Amino acid sequence: MTVLIDMDDVLVNTTEVWVQHLNALFGTSVHYEDLTSFDVSLPFRPHTREEVYATQAHAEFWRRATPMPGAVAAVEAIKKAGHRVFVVTNSQYVCLQVKMEELLFRYFPMLTWSDVILTACKQMIKGDVLIDDAPHNLAGGDYEKLLFTAPHNRAFNAASAGFTRVNTWPEALQKLRALTPNA
Repeated sequence: MTVLIDMDDVLVNTTEVWVQHLNALFGTSVHYEDLTSFDVSLPFRPHTREEVYATQAHAEFWRRATPMPGAVAAVEAIKKAGHRVFVVTNSQYVCLQVKMEELLFRYFPMLTWSDVILTACKQMIKGDVLIDDAPHNLAGGDYEKLLFTAPHNRAFNAASAGFTRVNTWPEALQKLRALTPNA
């Protein structure tokens, strides 16, 4: 089985740390749990979207992010069961090296560049399962769709879209095991 896993807000706590980083830079007090949109810039107005997203080029931001609870053990378990794991991410080129070297490979040493797929269109990637926090990445793809819960997708009705919602990594592993006895 080939398991495709999104990086941001699925493997690592990107948006939570990003909100903290933006609060420190802008002197704001936005709470991660209060995000209701994938556009992180909205609660940081009057700052522009460009100003907010430009902060992803800050290396210290990526060095502060950490794995989601249970993510490292889950990836290890999936690989140990003999399945392929690909991290499928839509990342800005300006932050790519630090994001991968200081974050992904630091905490997930079982992964290498050969296990990373960069794309803005995840529907074009072939796999058996995609675990992602963005419904627009799951929609239309030819794979089982696991929607990883995050504040920005809580209002989305996963079941009506044909997705399976998972709230934690242990729950995601349970769903994977239901798809195949070797997951």
